[in-house]
Amino acid sequence: MSEERGERRPRPRGRKPHRKVCDFCVSKIEYIDYKDVNRLRRYVNERGKIMPRRMTGNCAKHQRQLSEAVKRARAIALMPYTVD
Repeated sequence: MSEERGERRPRPRGRKPHRKVCDFCVSKIEYIDYKDVNRLRRYVNERGKIMPRRMTGNCAKHQRQLSEAVKRARAIALMPYTVD
């Protein structure tokens, strides 16, 4: 009966994908400045949303600072909230 349905194949045993490293930790940035719009733009997608940690590879501390900096930059019109 298992031949009719097809048996499950074992999962491939390989290495895990490389863990992304926080760019801010590597470059030893203590405080993410909201006026540095060019750096902040790298962490916002084309729709204007802040990218999550799992995509950017930021650590939790810097992701919190990043989101706060993006929100401040939006509030004083350095960055757009959305793209039309």
